[in-house]
Amino acid sequence: MNKLDLEGRVAVITGGAQGIGLATAERLLQSGAAVVLWDIDAALLASAREALSGFGRVDTHVVELTDEGAVEAATGAVLRGHGRVDVLVNNAGITGGNGTTWELAPDVWRRVIEVNLVAPYLTCRAVVPHMLQRGYGRIVNIASVAAKEGNPNASHYSASKAGLIALTKSLAKETATRGVLVNAVTPAAAKTAIFDQMSAQHIAFMLSKIPMGRFVQVQEIAAMVAWLASEDCSFSTGAVFDISGGRATY
Repeated sequence: MNKLDLEGRVAVITGGAQGIGLATAERLLQSGAAVVLWDIDAALLASAREALSGFGRVDTHVVELTDEGAVEAATGAVLRGHGRVDVLVNNAGITGGNGTTWELAPDVWRRVIEVNLVAPYLTCRAVVPHMLQRGYGRIVNIASVAAKEGNPNASHYSASKAGLIALTKSLAKETATRGVLVNAVTPAAAKTAIFDQMSAQHIAFMLSKIPMGRFVQVQEIAAMVAWLASEDCSFSTGAVFDISGGRATY
């Protein structure tokens, strides 16, 4: 493993109790950062904290990320405990199941948009002012290759991740001269707990689209996120980084 220099940095990772978020937490800890995990699942957070404790300082907060007050309270807790937030990884997301656009229930469609797009807006709204005050920050938004292609039977998920890419580009332009860099990662599917929300047919469809013939590993995504979260990433902002096994070649 290539070790990046994140000594002294404080990273907040949403949806950090499992999957991509957990792998990213481990990678950032191994590079010297302190990590704060935000997740809705208290039991998974406790398990993640125990699993990661040998790598460095790990704090956890149970947060409903679509609740503005909860996000602001969690941000305040991090600032009191660590004095700063250097890195924000917006990773939390849901698929909302699969179905044609006309079959998906409005409440399901709205919930996916709330978790995958509104929540990252709320976390950025809470954290960015503190980054600007210090003149330094790295924000990494976990989008999806579905945002570029629009997966059938997943219009809610695809639309939410496309919106996250647009949020990334807009925010990046607003902070470009103030030391805060904002980028997005668009992975192909990784075999995580989120697969439990998908049909077998949809999982097979996603695999068929990947020229390398396999799903991406969460550790591979974490490695890309770690670089984007570091000072080595110094002239990339508003960018979208593919990690799709050859699916996205544009």
